[in-house]
Amino acid sequence: MGSCSLLSLTLCFLVLFNCCFAQIEQVSSRHGQQQQGQRRSQRSECQIDRINALEPARKIRSEAGVTEIWDENDDQFQCAGVVVIRHTINNRGLLLPAYSNTPKLIYVEQGRGIQGAVFPGCPETFQSSGNSSQDRRESSEDQHQKVRQVREGDVVALPSGVADWFYNNGDSPLVLVQLLDTSNPANQLDQDFREFFLAGNPRQESQSQRSSYQRGQYEGQHGRQYDDESRREQHERSRNVFSGFNERILAEAFNIDTKLARRMQNENDNRGIIVQAQHELQVISPRQSQEEEERQQESRRSTRRHHEDNGVEETFCTARLKLNINDPEDADVFNPRAGRLTAVNSLNLPILRHVQLSAERGVLYANALMSPHWNINAHSIMYITGGNGRIQIVGDNGQAVFDGQVRKGQVVTAPQNFAVVMKAGSQGLEWVSFKTNDNAQISQLAGRVSTIRALPDEVVANSFQISREDARRLKNNRDEVSVLSASRQSKYERD
Repeated sequence: MGSCSLLSLTLCFLVLFNCCFAQIEQVSSRHGQQQQGQRRSQRSECQIDRINALEPARKIRSEAGVTEIWDENDDQFQCAGVVVIRHTINNRGLLLPAYSNTPKLIYVEQGRGIQGAVFPGCPETFQSSGNSSQDRRESSEDQHQKVRQVREGDVVALPSGVADWFYNNGDSPLVLVQLLDTSNPANQLDQDFREFFLAGNPRQESQSQRSSYQRGQYEGQHGRQYDDESRREQHERSRNVFSGFNERILAEAFNIDTKLARRMQNENDNRGIIVQAQHELQVISPRQSQEEEERQQESRRSTRRHHEDNGVEETFCTARLKLNINDPEDADVFNPRAGRLTAVNSLNLPILRHVQLSAERGVLYANALMSPHWNINAHSIMYITGGNGRIQIVGDNGQAVFDGQVRKGQVVTAPQNFAVVMKAGSQGLEWVSFKTNDNAQISQLAGRVSTIRALPDEVVANSFQISREDARRLKNNRDEVSVLSASRQSKYERD
C-alpha cells in the first residue's frame, strides 16, 4: 500500500514538473518572439537601392588616441539599426569609463590591453594585499570588480547600461572596432547612440549625429514632441554625467568636500575621451600561467563540441565576456586551399544570448571565394581587416545593390536575405562580420551543403531550362563547404 502511494506521488510530481517546464518554455519562446518583434518595429524600412563600401565619416582626436565614427545616417546602417565606431588607443592610453544605451560587440583588431566592465550589484572580487584598516579611507588596499586581459582577435560583449573602460598596456596601438545595436530591445530611448561618460569632458562630435529630420520622424511616430532649442542646448553641454549635478549634492552623496566634487565634473578638461595615464596603470589582475591557458582553451573546445548551456552556474557577475576568434585551431570551417571561418555566438559565448549579437571571422586565401549565400535571420555588417577583394550583394529584385572592390578599414552591410558572394584578391581577404542575432545562420547557394544541391535534378533542370546532365554538374561540381578554392576556369581567365 505504501509503495503504491509513493508511486502515485512520484507520477503526480512528474506531471506537475513537465507542465511547469512546458509553461516556462512557452514563456521563454514568447519572450524571444516579442524581443525580435520589437527589434523589427524599431528599425527603419530597408529600402536600399545602392550600398557603398564606407570608411569613417568623422574623426575625433583625444590626448592619447583617435575615435572614428562611420556615418550612422547612411541607408545601410539605418536598415541594420547599428552604429560602427573604431577607437585607436596609444600606449598607456585610457579609454574613459562610460556606459551606453545599446549593447556592444567589440573586436580587438590590433594590440593588447586591459578591459574592465562594472556590473551593478556584483562584488569587488579583485583585492590587493596592501595594509588593511577598519577605515577604508586609511587602507592601502585596492578592491575592484574583475578586469580582463584582451588581445588581438578577442570579441568582447557588453550588455546595455554596463560601464566599461579599456587601457593599452602593450607596445603597439590598441585598435577596437565596436558595433552598437541601436535597434536592440534593450534600448528604450531612440535610434541615437548615447555614450554616458563617467569622467572627462567628451566633445559633441563623439555623440550621435542622427539627422534632426529622422529624429523628429521617430518622435512623431511615438507621440512625443521635444523642444528643439532645449535639445541643442543639451548637445552643446556634452560633458560627463557628474557635470549636471549640483556640486554640494554631489559632495554629500560621496561624503567628500566640494573641491573634490568639482574635480569630478572635469569642466576644464580638454583631453578628450582617451587620456594619457601619468604612469603605468596599476590594477589587480592575476597572471595566467601556460597551464591555465591550455586548460581554458580545452574548456572552450569542449563547449563548442557539446553546445551545452551554462545554466544557473553562470551569472552576470561571473559570465565570460570575451572569446578569441583568431586562432586557426578554433576554426569552424577550414579548407587548406581556400581559407577558414570562425564564429562566436550564444552557443560558445552565452552572454550573447542577452546581447542578441554574434560575430564571424573570415579568412580567404588568394583568389578563393566565400560561397554565394544569404543571411537567414540577421543583418551582416562586414568590417574588412586585411587584404583586398570583390563583394557582390543582390537584392530581391535581382539587381546588384553593391558590386565593388573592398580594402582594409572599410565597412559593407549585407541586409538580411540579400544574396552575397565574396572573392579574394591576390593578397587574400580577411574580415569580421557583426550579426544582429545571437545565433545567426546562413543558407549557401553553392557547394556541398547548398540549397541548389538539395533540389531534385528535375527541379534544377526545369528551373534553368538545362539538361539533366548539366543539372547534375551544377549540383555536384563543388564538394567544398562555405569557403571555395579558386577554380581552374578562373585561373585560365587570369592567365
